[in-house]
Amino acid sequence: MFTIKVSDEIRKNCPGFVGAAVYATVTNTPFHADLWKLIDEKTIQYREKYTVDSIKQMTAIQATREAYKRCGKDPSRYRPSSEALCRRILKGIPLYQIDTVVDLINLVSIETGYSIGGFDADKIQGKCLTLGIGKAGEPYEGIGRGTLNIEGMPVYRDETGGIGTPTSDHERTKLSVDTTHLLAIINGYSGNKGLTRAAEYMQDLLRRFCHSDGGTILYF
Repeated sequence: MFTIKVSDEIRKNCPGFVGAAVYATVTNTPFHADLWKLIDEKTIQYREKYTVDSIKQMTAIQATREAYKRCGKDPSRYRPSSEALCRRILKGIPLYQIDTVVDLINLVSIETGYSIGGFDADKIQGKCLTLGIGKAGEPYEGIGRGTLNIEGMPVYRDETGGIGTPTSDHERTKLSVDTTHLLAIINGYSGNKGLTRAAEYMQDLLRRFCHSDGGTILYF
């Protein structure tokens, strides 16, 4: 299991922050038909309930956008992943199909509004992560994005450097079909209300679709 620390600069700028980490052994697959049936059902429900404008008022999305502003980042230029996923659905664009674990994490993010980091735990350097704020010129290669400017963005760092922001995780620790140990971090910039539900929902999906016992939850 990992130790996750929250830096003083995050505590100062985002005093309501509470995180939940799910650590689990998983069997990943390229595609799971039953999971995608559920995603398609949720997509239809989502389009009936929200608009591109109204999702900004979702508690978790609104709080993450505010955290960006407090840390020094424009959330409209560098959108949190949860907002980007929701906007994609509401514009009628299908979700990316990546692999079962990533698709599952995206479903939890859409359902709850939380930006969630998903990491191959075996690729993380050391056993401690620290949540801080990105620095000017700090190197970071976002998944599918190339070099990402993370200055003023909340970022998790291991012993080597940054591995996760609410906008994009790093190529170095990304999930793959070969992943057997998952570390998923749910970022509660809106506090702990709803956080347990989100973590337990993820555990339920892991049990249903990834031959997992759901793993353990760490709050920090």
